[in-house]
Amino acid sequence: MGCPFKANGLYSRMSVGAVLLAAGAGRRLGGRPKALLQLGGVPLVMRQLVALSGAGVDEVAVVLGHHADAVEAAIGPFPITLVRNPAPDDGQASSVRLGLQALSPRLDAVIVAPVDLPLIDAQDVVALIAAYRKRGTASMVVPRVHAGDGEGALPGNPVIFDAALRETWLAGEADLACRQWRERHPGQVAWFDTDNTRYHLDIDTPEDLRRFAERTGHELGWPEAWAAEAVRA
Repeated sequence: MGCPFKANGLYSRMSVGAVLLAAGAGRRLGGRPKALLQLGGVPLVMRQLVALSGAGVDEVAVVLGHHADAVEAAIGPFPITLVRNPAPDDGQASSVRLGLQALSPRLDAVIVAPVDLPLIDAQDVVALIAAYRKRGTASMVVPRVHAGDGEGALPGNPVIFDAALRETWLAGEADLACRQWRERHPGQVAWFDTDNTRYHLDIDTPEDLRRFAERTGHELGWPEAWAAEAVRA
């Protein structure tokens, strides 16, 4: 399904692709794949794919790297494009580049999403796409979370940008990840201001796991195959 939007009183179709970043080593979590952390028994990578599909995203490229075989086994049935980054330690920008290259050229917009956003659902992706439709002349839309906890406004994920920007990156600025690009081009960024903390709630460390449980009342756990690793970490 595509994403309809209203233009000149008629409904047209906007084609949206997504790059899902799942190449990390998870070193701060004891070398375990964040993509396979489970919430309610469902791996985070699967939850992200369900959210993107439910929002009507047309195609998804999942970039794998460390733990590629294990992550691929968890999402094999999905109609997605799998890309393996042979050098995931080169940084997120290298995975973004590979994901962008894997998407078809007939897209209007592209979403880039890290895999470790446990609570992002289809409604959150729909809201992001809606903000993109209202962006004016900007090239990229980024969530900006006002949590009201004294931390101020914080940039979040996923982000969405004009497909023409993808071509620019692949032609000459492919070494830039989304954050670096927006820092260099602030005039081309439209902020999606929201109090929805799901856009900023990610997982990097054991402390993040504990904080997630405290804030949400839900625990993230490892699948059985990684349980022993969790005990040793």
